[in-house]
Order: sequence, then structure tokens, then C-alpha cells
Amino acid sequence: MPVIWAAISGHGYGHAAQIVPVLNALGRLVPGLTVVLRTTVPESFFRNRLRIPWTLQSVQQDVGCVQRGPLQIDVLATWKAHDDFHAQWDQRMRQEVEAIRSAAPQVIVADTPYLALSAGSEAGVPTVCLATFTWHEILRALAGPSLDSHQPLLGEIEQSYASADSALRIAPGLPLSPIRNVMDVGPIAEPAQPCREAVRKSLGIPDSERLVLIGFGGIPLTSLPWDAMDRMHGYRFIVDEPMPSPSSKILSLQSLPYSFKTLLASVDIVMTKPGYGTIMEAVAAEIPVVYVRRYNFADEQPLVDFLGRYGRSSQLSLEDFHMGRWLPAYEAIQRHRDPLKPPSCTGARDAAAHLAKFF
Repeated sequence: MPVIWAAISGHGYGHAAQIVPVLNALGRLVPGLTVVLRTTVPESFFRNRLRIPWTLQSVQQDVGCVQRGPLQIDVLATWKAHDDFHAQWDQRMRQEVEAIRSAAPQVIVADTPYLALSAGSEAGVPTVCLATFTWHEILRALAGPSLDSHQPLLGEIEQSYASADSALRIAPGLPLSPIRNVMDVGPIAEPAQPCREAVRKSLGIPDSERLVLIGFGGIPLTSLPWDAMDRMHGYRFIVDEPMPSPSSKILSLQSLPYSFKTLLASVDIVMTKPGYGTIMEAVAAEIPVVYVRRYNFADEQPLVDFLGRYGRSSQLSLEDFHMGRWLPAYEAIQRHRDPLKPPSCTGARDAAAHLAKFF
């Protein structure tokens, strides 16, 4: 039976959103394919998204970044969490190697945990890094003046990535510099079919009001400027956060009969951070984006450049976001020039064609 081992970072949902379309495309090329999902991403994410047989093994694969909400990285806590993760490295390696040998996959694909690449190499299974960045690139950018003190840890991470047989760099992405054999694939996005009229009708939203979806990925916001949102004339909001009190202007995603993907393709504006999944789907669905930058996440700039070239967007400062001064950014979108036609989202097919060679 053909088996693929998919190690997926649990840092938000963006990595899972990248790899699921690839696995679905691979399933069309490899009859009977089964995937072992090795990740802390919850089962609910894969249900109704992953269309080939799968089993989930909820085991931590990496640290990523420790965050105070989706917009702030706790740098000190991030380095400590990596130190703790690596303090148990030998035990983690034994566990992964044993599990890989038990599953007997034909290939290991990692987006973007380096533990799986080292374990796969030791287990004698081909390894492919499928990603827009490596944690080595992200952490190196966070190190700043303290680079020397973090160099031993960065060296271990770099060595793990260097053990990969190859990498598939998803556009737009960082160089994946620790890996020697890097091939480029196109962007990955699977936007839902828009249901704009049905959504607005079912929610009772008149044509005179604009519908805004606020979604910052798998890391929840700690707060929103609820009072300011209530006062914004001509706008309604859908939020993926607990609401402090009922509001006629603000709707909870959990209370609606639509998925996040369907709403993303059906609203007037998406408000988010520059994260891969939301940005790529918004561009593909031609939905305007208001975004709040973090600046110290190294993969952010390629996404901002892509959005500026192929989408309609406006940037909101972190202070204006927290203070609820959103209207100028919303109005700026209306003055945005027509974007260039985005490149075709061929990344899932490109990556699947490469991975199919292992079967």
C-alpha cells in the first residue's frame, strides 16, 4: 500500500493549508495512497479538506515561534522553547525513527519540521522539505545582535535541514538556504467557490453595507476594539474570536453555517496578517486585503510584495489596528490601482508530480 509521511508544523494553520492541496493532488496520481499526518494541528482542520485516507498522530514536530497573539513574537520565549525542544532531541529522534519504520512510507514530506528530515534520513526514507521557509531562516532573522550565543542551536537546525534529499520551494518563498537541492513550484491556493449573494441574504446584510472577515490564522487574537467596530457605519464584521457581548454589527464565525474558506471568498474585505494561506486565497479569489505587519517574521516581505503586485490591499499600523482606526485603510482599498493578473496556482500539481516519482 502506498504511504506518505507528512510532518506538519503546528505553528498556526498555514503549513497544513499548504500541504493538504498537495496531498489531494498526489492522491489523484497515486491510487490507494494513504497519508500519515504527524502534527499537532487538530483533526478538525483536516476533516472535509483532506480527500485521501489519513491517520493523525498528534506528536510535536517543531516549535516555530512562541507568540503573544498572532501579531507579536515572544523572542525570548521562542529561544527557550527551542532550547527545551533540543534538550530532548535524542529521545525525539528515536521516537520518530521508530514510528517512520513502523509506517514504512515511500517518502517523507515536511512543511517545515526539520525533525522529520533528520529522522527520515536515519530511517533510510527519502525526505522532501515542502515549504516557503525554514525555521533556520526565521530564527536567524530573530537572533539579531545575539546571533553568536544562538549559533550552536542554529547549527543543529541547519544540519537537520541540510540532511533533506531535496526541497520544493513554494512561491513566493525564502531561499530555503540550508538545503542544497531546491526546486521551485508555483503558488498554492484552493479558494472556495464564492457565495456572496447567499451569504449576504442569509445574514441579512443589505447591499449598502460592506462585509469584513477578520481572520489572523490559527493563533487567536487576545482582543479586538469592539466598541470602535460597533461605531463603524456601513460595515459588518465576521470574527473568529469569542465575543464579549452580542452585537448586531459583529457576527461570530462559529455561529454561521459557512466555513472560513467560503466566507473568505464571499466577503468584501479580509483583514489579516501577512500569512501564506489567507493571503494566497484572497489574491486568488480577488478579495481586497487589509493587513497588519509584524516585521520580524522573515517570510512576511515576499508575501507583502506578492500582495502588492497581484492583489488590492492596504496596510494598517499595529497601533491603528488596536485603536480601531480602520476606516482610512478600508477607503484606501477603493483607490487601489488594478492589480496584475496573478500567476496560476500550480504549486499543488507541481509538488504532487515531483512526489509521485517516489511511488
